[in-house]
Amino acid sequence: MTALSERSAASAPGLAARTRARVGAYVGLTKPRIIELLLITTVPAMMLADRGWPSWALLLSTLVGGTLAAGAANVFNCWYDRDIDRLMNRTQKRPLVTGAVTPRAALVFGVVLTVASIVLLALTTTPLAAALAAGAIFYYAVLYTMVFKRYTRRSTEFGGVPGAAPVLIGWAAVTGSLDWPAVVVFGVVFCWQMPHFWALALRFKDDYARADVPMLPVVTTARSVGLQTVAWTWITVAVSLLLRPVAEDYGIGLGYTIAAAVLGGWFLVEAHRLLRRITAGGETKPMQLFHVSISYLALLMVAIVVDAIV
Repeated sequence: MTALSERSAASAPGLAARTRARVGAYVGLTKPRIIELLLITTVPAMMLADRGWPSWALLLSTLVGGTLAAGAANVFNCWYDRDIDRLMNRTQKRPLVTGAVTPRAALVFGVVLTVASIVLLALTTTPLAAALAAGAIFYYAVLYTMVFKRYTRRSTEFGGVPGAAPVLIGWAAVTGSLDWPAVVVFGVVFCWQMPHFWALALRFKDDYARADVPMLPVVTTARSVGLQTVAWTWITVAVSLLLRPVAEDYGIGLGYTIAAAVLGGWFLVEAHRLLRRITAGGETKPMQLFHVSISYLALLMVAIVVDAIV
């Protein structure tokens, strides 16, 4: 009896560790860090649409539904890309590459998340929000992952649509419709993705080349990438300044406009610095722009929230 008890006690921590690892592998398939970035655009859109705080129940159900939808799209992406993920250093530890999750299990998991997200949004928010979530999953999982990513240098531009979809989903969850302020914020997030992801692609250019993925830095010169990055950064800032004229009735005023101008200036300075480093032929340090871009978007969303509730 003593020996049996000791073996049971010893196996309990092992079982707990295996369970945590298993759960962690499934969570890893959803790319939670990307989801966090998507969700920071959902809440400001909802607050702007509601001209203040939406109900906590609506906020929670929209965020959970949006998390499940984004997670589903990312799971399908991991499932389809498992062949090229093996070839890239930054993706070699993903669960489908290491064998922590089987392809069949991942596919089932993605389907479950898809159904759960659409049903939850349809029952607790609005039919339009649910439809937009379904469309975003299809777009990212099928159009971007299976077509654009492997066959065109413009995959980032095409992929920007589902990346900005949480804005529209959040607005539709509150109003059941869409309006110009939602379109403008969608435009900001869409345009922002080009300098954001091209900076990352510059850093991992060799990975994409090894996997034969025609990301822009792989198929053109670094200077061309730098010039296009600067251009899209200017467009991002310009679109952000359009929010006040179309959303004054929703509370957007001088405070947001000043914040958008200052933050936009910071973003532009860093984009031009990247271009200068590329032109000089030295170390490009693209991740500096990558990190600045994240801070820019997060603080811009804070500025929307502040103007919406103050």
